[in-house]
Formats: sequence, structure tokens, C-alpha cells
Amino acid sequence: MDPIVTFIRASRKKNGLSQEDLAFKAGVGLRFLRELERGKPTVQLDKVNDVLKMFGKQLGVIDKEPDHDQ
Repeated sequence: MDPIVTFIRASRKKNGLSQEDLAFKAGVGLRFLRELERGKPTVQLDKVNDVLKMFGKQLGVIDKEPDHDQ
């Protein structure tokens, strides 16, 4: 599973927040949050940052690990 999805879901549960609570506090729609937690690949990055901001995080650029299949 995607590390962002895992982090958001775990952080939400650790903080005792329902999806509805987190969506409201982050200023995003419930549908968006549900799709984010399901790992939908076409989410809007600005909204992902709105959710991550609730846990003191933001998206960033990191080096891609080399493909070991080649």
C-alpha cells in the first residue's frame, strides 16, 4: 500500500478521528478523503497537503529508488 495512504489512515486512527472529522478539519470533502484512503491514483496534491498538514507533514520530492528488475 502507498506510504501516504498508510500514514494518513494510521494517523487519523491514532488521533481518534473519523473520516468525517478529518475531512472537516482539513477542509476537504469526505468523498476526497475516502478516495485518498483507498489509494485512488488521481487525487489532487493540494488537497493531499491539506490533509497531511493536520499531522504536521507535507508532500515532498524524494529520489526514486533504483528499479531492481532491470
